[in-house]
Amino acid sequence: MDRREELLEQVTDYVYEHGLIGLTLRPVAAAIGTSDRMLIYHFESRDALVSAVVARSTERSTAAVHALPAEADVRRGVLALWAAYQGPPFKACLDLYCQAAASGLIGQEPYLSSARAGNERWAQALQEYLVRCGAPRERVARIITLVDSALYGFHLDLTTDRPEVLTRGVEDLATAAQTIAGAGH
Repeated sequence: MDRREELLEQVTDYVYEHGLIGLTLRPVAAAIGTSDRMLIYHFESRDALVSAVVARSTERSTAAVHALPAEADVRRGVLALWAAYQGPPFKACLDLYCQAAASGLIGQEPYLSSARAGNERWAQALQEYLVRCGAPRERVARIITLVDSALYGFHLDLTTDRPEVLTRGVEDLATAAQTIAGAGH
């Protein structure tokens, strides 16, 4: 692994632990044992570094989706995906994406293009996973639109003090996804 890749891994881990909002180069550099000048040398700018961190986080999360074992059906697949969202690496990846979106980074360049590409890779990974769980290819994109948006929303709601409501919502979502998967059979 070259030095740029090592730094990117370290900065991504740092952002997972400390967050993206308010990120400045000097504290990150000090925490990982380098200088802000070295970060600029390898990444050209703070924006380029943040974009690379978001992309690396997407790589980690899509790799984790690919590693999920197939479930017996789409409903169980959605429930397993939600369970996976609660731990590493998914929780940190989702938190990072939420912070990037909340700070307006996802909607503007230089982040917009990389965010779109990352979203496409993420959706593709989810599609492949749900196909492995029995979703028909001709309906999987429709299922992903529903599941991805809803699980992202449920993730944002984890700060509530009513986890039973979220659990019921995820179960309803999983049932709806299974219904869409079975439509026309």
